[in-house]
Amino acid sequence: METIVIGHRNPDMDSICSAVAYAHLKRELGMDNVRAARTGAVNERVSFVLDFFDVPQPYFLPDATPRVRDVMITDVVGTAPDRPVSEVLSSMISHHLRALPVVDEQRQLQGIISENKLLEVILPAHVSAPRTRIVHATLANIARTFEGQSLTGPLSDEENDYAFVVAAMKTETFLERLKSFDSAHTVLFIGDRHNVQLEAIRGGVRALVATGGVAVRPAVLEEALRRGCSIISSPFDTATSIIFARGAMTIRRILESETVHLNADMSLTMARRIVSLSNQTIFPVLDDEGHLEGILTKSDFLKGALRQLILVDHNEISQAVPGAMELPVIEILDHHRLGNMPTDKPILFINQPVGSTCTLVAELYERHEIPPSRAMAGLLMAGIISDTLNGTSPTTTDLDRKFLRQLEKAVGMAATDLAARIFAVGSPLQTLTPQQVVTADCKEYEESGRRFSVSQIEEVTFAHFDEKREMLLAALRDWISAKGLAFAALLVTDVNKQNSYLLVQGPPDFLRAITYPEHTEHVWFLENVVSRKKQLLPYLIECLAQTR
Repeated sequence: METIVIGHRNPDMDSICSAVAYAHLKRELGMDNVRAARTGAVNERVSFVLDFFDVPQPYFLPDATPRVRDVMITDVVGTAPDRPVSEVLSSMISHHLRALPVVDEQRQLQGIISENKLLEVILPAHVSAPRTRIVHATLANIARTFEGQSLTGPLSDEENDYAFVVAAMKTETFLERLKSFDSAHTVLFIGDRHNVQLEAIRGGVRALVATGGVAVRPAVLEEALRRGCSIISSPFDTATSIIFARGAMTIRRILESETVHLNADMSLTMARRIVSLSNQTIFPVLDDEGHLEGILTKSDFLKGALRQLILVDHNEISQAVPGAMELPVIEILDHHRLGNMPTDKPILFINQPVGSTCTLVAELYERHEIPPSRAMAGLLMAGIISDTLNGTSPTTTDLDRKFLRQLEKAVGMAATDLAARIFAVGSPLQTLTPQQVVTADCKEYEESGRRFSVSQIEEVTFAHFDEKREMLLAALRDWISAKGLAFAALLVTDVNKQNSYLLVQGPPDFLRAITYPEHTEHVWFLENVVSRKKQLLPYLIECLAQTR
């Protein structure tokens, strides 16, 4: 079972740093196969912090939805179309499967061979009795089915319809009956009746199977070589040999070429719908070029989840990695309002009104008496600095301040020095497109059935704001259309002066409910407002309530 520690969509510093540090703590506590992930790109400031402390980026997981590749069987090799029925049936038995994919030398799917089709060959129905003795095969494959040895040289690899005949009558009766068969396409199964062997060879039978491992007299061999009759020695008795020999036909003639197949990246939900409408027992999984990657059986849907999630810095499904609802969520660490993340059973849920999720992670390190490494301490300090604007945000608590002081000692660096380095890294207004500004740190919410988003960026000055304003408003309009939102807001915060500009696109009645001083149309100036979570979000929800 893989455990993924992951933050919200469009991850910020706190989301990335808390995920990495908490995954590290889990490994220190003995949890196997746990790693941090991200569901979006990291911004320049996060990249700077990761590089500064020599920590690789968490791996990219844009969608956690369980896929076909998570449960498919990959160690089953498809069978070739020229393999005989007997060998394919043995493969099915050894792999505990009721069907196998049939592929060519390039592993391109040719079809499926099912257990039912094989049994129709080996145990035909009564209605097929007139042709049950006819087997389309090569002499080489016929001998291979019962481990036979040719006594007259190499056996033919040319496929033909062969009639299987058993010498089970008096000699005179049998020889008369033999005349009713096409001798050139007859394979005779016989024990040590040497006189019958000779007469059958003289009658032109194509091959003679000497069953029970009996010795064949030199005179019989000489006559067979002279007349072009192949003699095959079988170690089994006549009844067993002929049963085995029925499996000599290659599966090319009986495979089902029209099949339902799947793609490895298809969601299990979609695959389940497709599979439920088919009577196939296995479903080939193909890549985009039609090559076999694996197979899926209906029982594979019964496999338990192969991964589970620990969510950090969020607890609302709208902010979680896509597919989170289809996986077990075993823990949540957050410092935001309670959302709507249902779970099947009780879980560890830590939700405290602190300034940063990294504060909660630092407290867990302390609780378990595991000192964080310098790198992990650096990430935790960066997360707290970013989310509390280095302790100046109104969301900052005494607990945030406590761990900032402790982490300074572990890192060997003052928080003010690290903060200066972080906020000196590229201005989002200058380095991102307007669309990226809106989506880089964007959180979606739902209130009374209406969905909306609130984004935030931090700047060290408003010098570039006015020149980008109209483009940002256009990007917000596009975002509303793309996501079907009631409104979209962007908070642009000056971390030095502790003020913000609020840009909003939405219906006129909602815009009229905003009472902050209006800077320009759709833009308001918010003095001493820097927190999306504690200051802006409750205010916007109040404005939304006035427009019901």
